[in-house]
Formats: sequence, structure tokens, C-alpha cells
Amino acid sequence: MALGNCLQVSTTRVGGAVQCHIRTFSSREKLNLPSFNKGLKKSALSFPSLGYSKTTSRKSLFVCQAREALNTVQVVTESSWNNLVIASENPVLVEFWAPWCGPCRMIAPVIDELAKEYSGKIDCFKLNTDDSPNIATQYGIRSIPTVLFFKNGEKKESVIGAVPKSTLSATIDKYVEQ
Repeated sequence: MALGNCLQVSTTRVGGAVQCHIRTFSSREKLNLPSFNKGLKKSALSFPSLGYSKTTSRKSLFVCQAREALNTVQVVTESSWNNLVIASENPVLVEFWAPWCGPCRMIAPVIDELAKEYSGKIDCFKLNTDDSPNIATQYGIRSIPTVLFFKNGEKKESVIGAVPKSTLSATIDKYVEQ
């Protein structure tokens, strides 16, 4: 999933012109990056002057945002709900929100912080109730922001309103294996 956020950017010098090539990776490909322990220096990965030098005509630069993808709150919709929330092996936090909701905007940075702090231990998602009303109705969401906690595809707990970070952290700690 996170591999889709990785790109290989390479340039080719043809005559006096520089051509840029971008290759994205599918989720089935394995990304092999050079090991710095085997004699490769970090300076070998710097690409001044648009990624080429006079000694070589082609170099590659890997631009990978996979770590950031794991550390952020992802959007879940009705079509992705089962795959991302119900089928998740990790405990899941889902924030139900809407763009017009003031308290939702207040709690959004708190949810972002929690996603970073618990990266790899929980999956954090947000569901726009205007765009996905059927999921909100299915779980009885009558007020937003509402944060639901799932484990093994089952709803375990809900927290309603713009609550302090400590309240959400304490709830997450109940479902995260220490």
C-alpha cells in the first residue's frame, strides 16, 4: 500500500537536453535500495543539477513517501471501508467528520499526532460523513466528531466530541498490545 507513494525519478542527458523519467511502483513490486553498510556513500545519492553530472549520463533518485503515508490519517470511504477497517490486522481508529464541522477541525491535529505516535500499532482513518452517509448510519453516528475504535473488525468503543488527546490516548492504549 505504501509502495504506491514511491517514485523513481531519473534523468537522461541527450545532447544538450535533459529528459526526466518518472516510474511509479506497484504494490506487488519489491523496492531494493542500496545498502550504506556495503561501502556505498550517502554522497552517491545526491543528484545536483537536475539529477545528472558530467561523468554519468543517467542517475536515479528514489522519492519515497511511504513512511509519511504510514504516519498520517488516511481517508476511508464506503468502497474502501471493508478492506481498510474491517479487514485490518491492527486496531483501527476512525474519525467521523465533515468539512463544515468546527469541532472536527479542532480535533483533526490531535488525530494526526496520534497517528504518528502510534504508527505501526494502529491504523488511523477519517471518514467524511457527507461523502459516506451509509457507513455513518450503519454505526449510529448522530454527532460529529465521533471516533470509533475497531479491533479484529469489530467496533469496540466510541468517543464523541472534541475530547483531549489524553482521552483518546487512554482509549487507544486499551487496544494496543504493549
